[in-house]
Order: sequence, then structure tokens, then C-alpha cells
Amino acid sequence: MVVPGWVWALTIAAIVGLLAFDFFFHVRKAHVPTLKEAAIWSALYVGIAVLFGIGVLIFGGVDPGGEYFAGYITEKALSVDNLFVFLIIISSFRVPREDQQKVLLFGIVFSLIARTGFIFLGAALINTFAWVFYAFGLILLITAGNMLAPNNSDSETADNFIIRLARKLFHTTEHYDGDKLFTTVDGKRAMTPMLLVMVAIGGTDILFALDSIPAIFGLTQNVYIVFTATAFSLLGLRQLYFLIDGLLDRLIYLSYGLAAILAFIGVKLILHALHENNVPFINDGEPVTVVEVSTGLSLSVIIGVLVVTVVASLFSKRGTAQTAIANARRHARAYLDSEYTSSAEERERIFKALLRERDQILALGPKYRQLVRDEDALIELLDRAAAKHDEAVDRGEAEPFTSKGLTAP
Repeated sequence: MVVPGWVWALTIAAIVGLLAFDFFFHVRKAHVPTLKEAAIWSALYVGIAVLFGIGVLIFGGVDPGGEYFAGYITEKALSVDNLFVFLIIISSFRVPREDQQKVLLFGIVFSLIARTGFIFLGAALINTFAWVFYAFGLILLITAGNMLAPNNSDSETADNFIIRLARKLFHTTEHYDGDKLFTTVDGKRAMTPMLLVMVAIGGTDILFALDSIPAIFGLTQNVYIVFTATAFSLLGLRQLYFLIDGLLDRLIYLSYGLAAILAFIGVKLILHALHENNVPFINDGEPVTVVEVSTGLSLSVIIGVLVVTVVASLFSKRGTAQTAIANARRHARAYLDSEYTSSAEERERIFKALLRERDQILALGPKYRQLVRDEDALIELLDRAAAKHDEAVDRGEAEPFTSKGLTAP
């Protein structure tokens, strides 16, 4: 599918326009998006991506259209997995709820720029060196293996080397000043955590690009399709974060599904490399007769694996328990943090969610209660949140609820 320059120009202008619209009409004014707002705009961005794919089917043909949808679905799934890391970074830096949208939008823009660079670099390498398909295939197989490795609890931090270095070299403050990157403390100019969290997200975006770009090149080598599928998968990611906030921990099998998809694409890349082989030490530099995976089969496998893993996660009792425990700990910390939000409505929403999660934890049987790491600390955390809410009720700043701690019957 040959794409003329004016189509490229219109596409890039449309994507930049959507990002600008997102900033000026939704993100510029700090606020906490409602569930309805997040749902409407998430559906709108998915609808735009689907309509674009239909356009590719009509004007480009069945094969390019199938490649676009396979790439879009894969990149979207990887983007959802990336939200787990964004959640860890945002929680680690205690980003105020009202300002989380700006942090996420920055991450999306930076990710789009970084991935665009990797896309053109990858295309140049593929056109110059046929062995790159072998390299991309191995990268995806290694990534799939890493996804299956157990996570270490120490990994749940955004305090990486770059952040520690920044704290040592520059005067930093522990407190936010709205969405400002710099502020003045005791007459001295200092960096706010807002700049540090953006650095952390920008660094992780580069790592994400190293995984996602080889994956989509395994589905199509058309640079226009790679670019648009990647861009549309990132657009709407901010709204999706607030839409599924609290459900991310529920997708306990998503990493297994993504590992299977990346391994499948990795094998497909290696088969393609063998089919186009010109590496001297493999079959004397001659192509190897192998079965190549069609676009239709790729799309079917990707959709099938995602449906199975998501449905299995949603119906998993372990997933329900793990979600309640993780969210209770996160919501209790947020409620106790006086800087987390200035919205009384948002604080009430957090506390109501905390009560629901407390009830879910109390209803856990012995098998799933064991998932609570450091249970005494969680009990103390929830009791502190309950006590703080009772104080707010006494001052007339909150509605009364049954706010017993985790040990309630």
C-alpha cells in the first residue's frame, strides 16, 4: 500500500490536532475526570481508531486493513499493560489526583515521539539488513519470557537511577506547587516532583517502545500502518486510565496473554526471516522453505488470546481478592495524604471505594486472605483512614458512613 505525502501530512495534522484538543479542552484546567467523562472520551477515541481502520480496508485493501487492526489491538493491549507501570509511578510520587491527567498526557506525547523515532529507525534497519527480523524475533521472545518471570515487590518504585541522580544534582522539593515544574522554596529555585515524575514516565516510555515496535513490525512492515496503529493505540490512553482505574490489578492474567502474543509474533518474525534469509551461516545464505503466518491467523490469535485472558481474569476469585487488597491499600494512603486532592467530592469517592474494598477483604476466605502481605500494617492503615474520616464527619466536612477498620465483623 503506497501512501502519498499529502495523506501523511493530513494524518499527522489530525493526530496533533487531537492531542491539542485534549490539552486545551480537558487537561489544561486541573480537575478529576468523572467516570462518565472518561467512558465517553475513551469510546470516542476507540471509535476514531476503528473508523480509520475501516478507511484502510476500503482504500488500501483487506490485507493492509487486517494488518492495521492486528497492530492496533496488539499495541492497545501493550498500552494497557503499560498503565500498570504508570500507576506505580504516579502512586510512588504521590501525584495529586487533579494533576494526573497532565502527567499522563505528557507520557502519551513523549511516547508517541519516541516510538515514531523507533519506527523510522526500525524501517531503515529492515530495508538495509534482512537479519534485523531475527533480532526483532529474539527481542520479543526474551520479552515474553521476562513477562512470565515473577515480579519482585521491590520493583514497585519509580525511584530509579535518573531520579536519584536528579535529586542529588538539583535542589528538589517534596511538595507540589500545582502543575509547576519549578517553584521557589526559602528564596531558592527548586524542582518540584512534577518534573521528576515526568522524567520517570519518559524513561519508561523509551523502554516500552523497545518492546512494542518490534511487535508491530512483526505484523506489518508498512511504515504508515505501523505509525497510525501505534498513534491511535496511544490516543485515549489518558481517559482509559481513569476509566479502568481500580480494575488494573484485576487483570492478573493479562501479562500471560501478552507474553503468548509476543512469543507468537516473535516466532512469526523468525519464520519470515528464514523465508527471506540471506545470512551466510544459515542455510548457506539461501532462503529456507518454511510456513509463514498469515495476517488473518495473526489477528485471530491476538483477539482469541486477549479475550481468554481478560475473561479468565475477570472471573478469577484470586483476581477479585488481589484487586480489593491492592486498591484498599492505595485508597487508604491516598485518603490519608492531605495533598492528594483538594476536592471534597473526590475524597468521598475514595472513602466509599475504601469501604467497599474493606468489605471484600473481610469476605475473603482463609485461602485468599493469605494474599494480604503484612496484614497488621494494612489493618492499621485502614483504621487510620477510618479515624480521619470520623474526624471529618465531626467537623461537618464529610458524610457519615460505617467506617470500622479491617477487623470489623
